[in-house]
Amino acid sequence: MILAGDVGGTKALVAVCDDAGKVTREAIYHCADYGSLEAVLDTFLGAERTQLRAACFGVAGPVVDGVARITNLPWTIGERALAQKLGAPVRLLNDLQATALGALAIPDAAFAVLQPGPMPPHATIAVIAPGTGLGESLLVSDGTRYRALPTEAGHADFAPGTDEEIELWRFLRNLYGNHVSYERVLSGNGLGDLYAFCRARDGRTEPVWLADKLAKGDRNAVIAETALAEGDPACVHALELFVAILGAEAGNLALRGLAVGGVVVGGGIPPKILPALQRPAFLARFNDKGRFHKWTRALAVRVSLEPKAALYGAAHDAATRKD
Repeated sequence: MILAGDVGGTKALVAVCDDAGKVTREAIYHCADYGSLEAVLDTFLGAERTQLRAACFGVAGPVVDGVARITNLPWTIGERALAQKLGAPVRLLNDLQATALGALAIPDAAFAVLQPGPMPPHATIAVIAPGTGLGESLLVSDGTRYRALPTEAGHADFAPGTDEEIELWRFLRNLYGNHVSYERVLSGNGLGDLYAFCRARDGRTEPVWLADKLAKGDRNAVIAETALAEGDPACVHALELFVAILGAEAGNLALRGLAVGGVVVGGGIPPKILPALQRPAFLARFNDKGRFHKWTRALAVRVSLEPKAALYGAAHDAATRKD
């Protein structure tokens, strides 16, 4: 029996799986109601802990020497302490690593294909995941199993690709200082900044109905929903910029990792804006790679629609790990 989990700052999703990594029982817990992950597992497992073979958890924070401190939550999680409590080997992964591994575990029906292409066995796969932040990872095979490489590539310098994006870079530099990262553009908060840029650039007064919705709701969600409904030109253009720049950086990641196995676009935002990703702009920028444009056009590009990808990735890691 395998134990898997996806532990965020607000909720912890935990599951019992069979030895192949298939979920047999799962539950969600509000982290604020518990003092530690161990307390969550005490509630969830009961007598089942004696049957554990391995455990793996994706966690919302960096993992250093087997220890994670969860972002926005006063928990410290250690592999060694958990292993002693559970009586089984435990591995902690950054949540983006777990999300990347989830791309290996979810069925084909859980993907929307943007660009068809081959996926050769053991070929490197690039995973880019915009959400609260921007996560990037490479799935690299050792010939037997895949490992998800942790990165902080979302904090790399944003490279404008058009004259308008140069203006955007200047706009963001005035807000955040000299270092403007891709995460500043391609995270949830980034969409709000793109909207502010577009609104300032076109000079039109914000409609009263939109100002009211932005004040009362999730600002970034309102912008995306309004853009998809074509309810306001500034919202529409902000989402167009978001999609184009996401396509460009997804192509950059494919080049950096020589991702012959294709690219997976995951995270919380892409399923919500899928119609925009299916328009020409995303692939136009993804494939606008000069001398390598024919190479990128041959890559498979898919959007993960599975919200539990990190949980399934943690289960996959525990099921395939031999050490």
